[in-house]
Amino acid sequence: MSLSRLRRGRTALAIGGACTLLGLVNCSKGGNGTAPATTSAPPAATSASAAAARIVIENFTFNPANLQVRPGTKIMVVNRDSAAHTVTATGDKTFDTGSIASGATATFTAPSTSGSYSYICTIHPNMEGTLTVR
Repeated sequence: MSLSRLRRGRTALAIGGACTLLGLVNCSKGGNGTAPATTSAPPAATSASAAAARIVIENFTFNPANLQVRPGTKIMVVNRDSAAHTVTATGDKTFDTGSIASGATATFTAPSTSGSYSYICTIHPNMEGTLTVR
């Protein structure tokens, strides 16, 4: 038997073994070759995970008006109003998005110190909310 014929046989055996292994892996995933879908519950309206913290501005209100996050969480602000708005901490001004145009988004980072932080829209000071960092 020639050396190249022996190598082809080993290669064919290795490929066949790999195919068998892949078939077994797919069987362990439910038999249809796809992994089951992974789902997660949406975050609660008043608290959010680090990946999902979001404030939506609509009808001249912050939604949610009271948001609870962990220190250092990135928070996305979506402006769905026809006017520009800000999300600005009152008092020591620990965060401020600056002006967010209609239809635009902005992000800010929650303070690293736990506590309750009141915020307003500096353009429309009657718009109020509270960010709780725990």
